[in-house]
Amino acid sequence: MAFLFISPMMAQPQGPKSSNETVLRHTLKNGLRVVIIRNPLAPVVTTEMNYLVGSNEAPKGFPGTAHAQEHMMFRGSPGLSANQLADITAAMGGDFDADTRQMVTQYFFTVPEEDLDIALHVESVRMRGVLDSQTLWSQERKAIEQEVASDMSNPQYVFYKKLLAEMFKGTPYAHDALGTRPSFDKTTGAMLKKFHDTWYAPNNAILVIVGRVNPKETLAKVENLFGNIPSKKLPPRPAINLQPVKVDTLHLKTDLPYGLTIISYRMPGTDSPDYAAAQVLSDVLSNQRGKLYSLVPEGKALYTGFSMSGLRKASVGFSIAVFPKGRNSGKLLHEVSSVLASEVKNGVNPDLVTAAKRHEISSYEFQKNSVSGLASVWSQALAVEGRQSPAEDLQAIEKVTVQDVNRVARKYLNPNHAIYVILTPQSSGKPISRKGFGGKESFAPKNPKPVKLPKWAQDAMGRLSIPKSIVHPVVSTLPNGIKLIVQPVHISNTVSVYGEIKNKPDLETPKGQEGVADVLEQLFNYGSKTLDRVQFQKALDDIGATESAGSSFSLRVLSDHFNRGVQLLADNELQPAFPQRAFMITQYQTAATVAGQLHSPDYLFGKAIRTSLLPKGDPALRHPTPSSVKSLTLTDVKNYYQQVFRPDLTTIVVIGNINPDIARKVIEKYFGNWKATGNKPSVEFSPVPLNKASETHVPDASRVQDQVALAENLNITRSNTDRYALEVGNHVLGGAFYATRLYRDLRENGGLVYYVSSSFNIGKHRSSYVVNYACDPPNVSKAKAIVTRDLKQMQKEEVTSKELRQAKSLLLRKMTLSESSVDDIASGLLHRSLEGLPLNEPTIAAKHYIALTAGQVKAAYAKWLDTGNLVQVTLGPVSK
Repeated sequence: MAFLFISPMMAQPQGPKSSNETVLRHTLKNGLRVVIIRNPLAPVVTTEMNYLVGSNEAPKGFPGTAHAQEHMMFRGSPGLSANQLADITAAMGGDFDADTRQMVTQYFFTVPEEDLDIALHVESVRMRGVLDSQTLWSQERKAIEQEVASDMSNPQYVFYKKLLAEMFKGTPYAHDALGTRPSFDKTTGAMLKKFHDTWYAPNNAILVIVGRVNPKETLAKVENLFGNIPSKKLPPRPAINLQPVKVDTLHLKTDLPYGLTIISYRMPGTDSPDYAAAQVLSDVLSNQRGKLYSLVPEGKALYTGFSMSGLRKASVGFSIAVFPKGRNSGKLLHEVSSVLASEVKNGVNPDLVTAAKRHEISSYEFQKNSVSGLASVWSQALAVEGRQSPAEDLQAIEKVTVQDVNRVARKYLNPNHAIYVILTPQSSGKPISRKGFGGKESFAPKNPKPVKLPKWAQDAMGRLSIPKSIVHPVVSTLPNGIKLIVQPVHISNTVSVYGEIKNKPDLETPKGQEGVADVLEQLFNYGSKTLDRVQFQKALDDIGATESAGSSFSLRVLSDHFNRGVQLLADNELQPAFPQRAFMITQYQTAATVAGQLHSPDYLFGKAIRTSLLPKGDPALRHPTPSSVKSLTLTDVKNYYQQVFRPDLTTIVVIGNINPDIARKVIEKYFGNWKATGNKPSVEFSPVPLNKASETHVPDASRVQDQVALAENLNITRSNTDRYALEVGNHVLGGAFYATRLYRDLRENGGLVYYVSSSFNIGKHRSSYVVNYACDPPNVSKAKAIVTRDLKQMQKEEVTSKELRQAKSLLLRKMTLSESSVDDIASGLLHRSLEGLPLNEPTIAAKHYIALTAGQVKAAYAKWLDTGNLVQVTLGPVSK
C-alpha cells in the first residue's frame, strides 16, 4: 500500500542543531520505495537507484553475474542505445557511476538540477528492460575481464578476497561481487537478461534523491516515470548460515613499500543489536590516545588502526599494523595481539567511548556537506543496513554504554576465531629501458555517426551557457601576509578550515638533508609545546573535532566549537613540540620506510616517468635515502621548519556555517602573531626542455596486468590561452565514458582496457600531458597505437560539431557539479589561490570554452603535442 510521509528532517538525534532539510518518503503502488531529501547546498541533484540484489544472488559458479549486469546496464536498453546513453551522460556533466556489492547494486547520477528529469528517465528506461545481447556481452566481457585483471594485480585485493573465503566459508558472503575470468567466459547474454528480468523490479529497489529539489514536484515526476512499471514476484534469497571461524594464518606478498600485519574477526552484522557497540569499539581501538596507536610513538609500528566493514548478517573487523620492510612481522603481530587481549581483559577506557560517540555526532552533521555523499549515506542506511534513516544508526550509538562495548569486545575479539595475516613487501626488479615503441598495429580511424537522442533528452544537448556560481568568498590579507578566504555555507552546523603553505621540498631542502620534510610532517603528530600528544588528542576529542597540521593543515569542527578548534590548530601548527624522543623514533621510521620505498614497484614506476621526462640533475629528481634521513639532526628539522613555514606563503580557507567577520577575527587571533623571517624561498621550478621518446618497463611480480603511462613535456605555460582549447579537446578524447574517443576506441570497441584517462598539467613554467591505462601485456602496444592514432587525428582533422558541443557541455556542467560539496568548493579555492589564478577562474574558463571553434582546437593540438615525443613507462609482470 502506498504511503506518504514528509518530515522536517529525520528523527532528531541529540547533539548539533540541524539545517532545514526536508525528507519525503513514499512507496509507489508497484513497491518502489522513494526517499527524497532536499539539500539546497548547490543547484545539483544526485539520484541513487539501489537494487536489492548483488553477488549473494549470483547463480552458483557465476559469482560475478550481478557485476556483469551492472556493466551491461550501460550497453543499452530498449529505446535507449549505449551511444545515446553515453551522449546523454556526457551532456549532463559525466558524473555517473555504478557499484555492485554482496547485497546491493547501485547506480548514481549527479547532475545540474535542471537535468533531474533526464536522469530519472534513464533510470526508468533501464528498470523496464535491458538489451543484454550476446554480441554486446561479448564486447563488454573484455572490459570487465580487464577490471578483474586490475584488481587481481592488487595484492591488497587478493588478501581481501582470501579473507572473505576464510571468514564466510560456505555462504554467499565467501566471495565478493567482482567475478572471475573463467566464469565470465562461460556467462552468456541470455543468462544476464534472465538475471535482470528476475531481480530488477520496482518492488526490489530503493530510489534516493538528494539535492536542491522540490520534494513534492520531484515525487510527481517519479510517479509519472516509474508508476506503471509492473512489480515482480521475487525468488527467495539465499540463506546465510554462518559457521564458526577457524583460526588460521595467511602469509602473502605485497608490492607496497612496507608490510602489513592484520588480525581479522567476524563482527556483528548491521541487523544485530550489537552492531552499534561494535562501531564504537572500532572507534575506540583506533583512537590516537588508545593502546593500539601507542605502538606508533613507541617505535614498534609505522601505523595502526582498527576498522569494520559491515554486511547484514555479519561484519569483518580487523586491526592493521604497518611495519618497515625487513622488520620482524611476527613480533609486531604478537604486540597487537597483546594489546587487544589487554583491552578485552581489562576493559576499554570509558573516556574513549565518550569521545567515539561525540565524533559520531560530528560525522553525522558533516554528512550534509556533500550532495552525492548524503545520497550515499542514505542509500547505505536503507539499502545495505535495512534502516529507516541514517539517524537510526546514530540513535543506537548514543545509547551504547561502556559495558556494551566491553561485552562486545569479549564476545567478538576472540583469538581462537581470528584470522591472522602477514603481507610481506617484495622488491621490484630493475627497470628495463628499451629503444623504440612497438605498436606496429594499424587502426583506421572510425568516425562515429551522430546519434539522435530521445525527445526527452534533446534539451540537455541544447544548453551552452555559463553556469552561475554559488561561490562568492570574502577575501582578505592579514597583516602578516596570510591570505584568508571565507565562504559561508549554511547547510550544516559545521565549519571546515583548509590551509596550505606554498612550498617545494625539492627546491628548499639543503643538500644532503633529503627527507627532512618527511620527518617534519610526522613530528606534528606529537602535539604542541602546551599540550603533549595525548593531551592534544584529548582536547580534540572533547569537541568532536578532527585536525591535521603540517605544510597542508585542516580542521573539521562543529560551528559551536570553531574558536577552540582554531586555537588547537594554530597551537599545533605554530608551536609544534618537536620532542627529541619523537624525533629519534620518527627518523628511524622514515628511514625504514624510505628503504622499502626505493625498491617498491609503484615508486620505481613514478621515478621512471620522471627520469624519462626531466633532464639529469633536475631538482624534481631528488629523493631521500636511508642515509640522508639517518644523518639528520633535530636542529636540521627545526631550521627547515623556520625557513619553509611562513605566513606570507600561506592561504587559509574557512568554509561553513560562519560569519566572515567572525572567521577573520578568530583566525587573526590565533594566527596573527605568526611572523616570517628572512627572504622568501624559491617555490617554482624552472622551465625544462622537451623530452625524447623512450620506453621503460618496471617489473612487478604481483601484477597480472600492465599499468601504462604515456607522457611528454609541453612548451605551453599557463599564461597561454591555448590551454583552454587543449582542455576542450581533452574532453573530446576522454571524460565521458563511451561518448568520448579513447573510451570508445579502447574499451567499447576494442575491449582492451577497463579504464583510460588523459590529462594536461599546465603550470607556470612546466607543463605535461599524460595518458594512463591498464591492459593485458600483449595488448600494450596495440592500445598505444590507438591512443597515438586518436591524438594524430586531433592534430589533422577538426572535431565534429557534435563532439565540440558535447565537450563544451561537459566542461560547463562540471563547473556546476564541482560546487556540490563543501570539500570540493574549498579545494578549488585553495588550489587557485596557491597557483596564483583568479578565484573565479572557472567562470573565465567557461567564457573561453563557449567561444572556441573546432579549428582552434585542431590548431592547439597540432602546435603543442608531438606524439613522437611520448615516453612509455609500464608497470607489470616480468617479461618472459
